[in-house]
Amino acid sequence: MNLAQTIKQRREELGISMDYLAEVATVSLRTLKAIESGKGNPTLNSISKLADVLGLEMKLEVKNK
Repeated sequence: MNLAQTIKQRREELGISMDYLAEVATVSLRTLKAIESGKGNPTLNSISKLADVLGLEMKLEVKNK
């Protein structure tokens, strides 16, 4: 599951609207809509704020090719 799907699914599981999530996470609604549609290029700060509100844990992984 990708980032967009994870955020949208968790938001829906919690039964909260996009407007509410954007407000509580202090992320613009436009940014949230772009993220959930898979068209956004969110900053790490925005992702962190959303993850915190949604009760998700972020993990940064660096892979060797």
